[in-house]
Amino acid sequence: MASDPENNACQRHSTVSIGSPTTSAIMFSAGVLGNVIALILLEIRRRKHPASLFQVLVTSLVFTDLLGTFSVSPLVLTAYLRNESLIGMSESRLVCQYFGYAMIFLSMVTLAILLSMAVERWLSIGHPYCYEKRMSKRCGYITIALIYLFCALFSATPFFGFGEYVQYCPGTWCFIDMDPSKREHKVFNIIYASCLLIMIVCTVLCNASVIYHLSLMYRRRKAHRSSVRRQRGHKRRHRSIAKEVEHLVLLGFMTIAFVICSLPLVIQVYINSGHRKHNLIALLLVSANPIIDPWVFIILSPPVPRLLWDKMCKTAKFKPTQEKVRSIHPVLYQSNLPGDSGGSVMKVYTGIPGTPGS
Repeated sequence: MASDPENNACQRHSTVSIGSPTTSAIMFSAGVLGNVIALILLEIRRRKHPASLFQVLVTSLVFTDLLGTFSVSPLVLTAYLRNESLIGMSESRLVCQYFGYAMIFLSMVTLAILLSMAVERWLSIGHPYCYEKRMSKRCGYITIALIYLFCALFSATPFFGFGEYVQYCPGTWCFIDMDPSKREHKVFNIIYASCLLIMIVCTVLCNASVIYHLSLMYRRRKAHRSSVRRQRGHKRRHRSIAKEVEHLVLLGFMTIAFVICSLPLVIQVYINSGHRKHNLIALLLVSANPIIDPWVFIILSPPVPRLLWDKMCKTAKFKPTQEKVRSIHPVLYQSNLPGDSGGSVMKVYTGIPGTPGS
């Protein structure tokens, strides 16, 4: 496919062609505010309850989003204010190379952490014995360190000729060349897009498995409700399922947000499209994900899904009333019996001498 001449010209521009810093400033402010609020909520929760493995992963995701916001947004604002493109800021293209590196690195880290969260939920629900024996917060810290290390090394390969970072219109973006002419650059693009696609598919499959196992747990709890049950154990199971639903709702919406933001870019890399307008839209979507994630967490903090879950349970729960009891067996129900001190009192007549009603 032939490259877009206008986009090729943008790769060499030293000034910003079009646009204003208003949109970038709003996105930067929303990203910083959302991530800071999310970190504060996580710290408050950590002080009230010991941090779980899932909470460690969520905290690392929010921290990564905040790091991404501070890594690239100030450069975009600076480019607009100085009317200098990223290439124009440095003759050695260092700023552009850094911007492209940050975009690749952060996109891969974010999805890898989301996948880790999905796998953690899948192990917790589907394989509880293995989870209790082998999973801990230490595993979370090791996983995060390995994710950062792998993504940092992979994102650095364009510096050694495997892949290439180029500038896109209006001169405030740098990313991998999505219409490369060299074979090694095409291979890098395919590997990058394939990694994102594989992680997206695995995350969706893990979430689907969690939904399936949660439905089984709910059906078992509902089946045992009619049998002899201990009230304390019943409440504990109810809280356990509600907690898992909270985690699933949060993880599900974060996954949906990332898929919407990253899938257009993955598709574009695969079809090898070099149109300027499409490139800009895909890059805008990718840069919007670190802004969306913390607000999803804030909106779906435990009180919100917990209220929804309790509402569902209360709606589905069978609550016997006086009218239902009377309709089942009118003889077993009598109100305002002689000798009662007042109010409606339920008496059971057994027919045995010496018992009430005999």
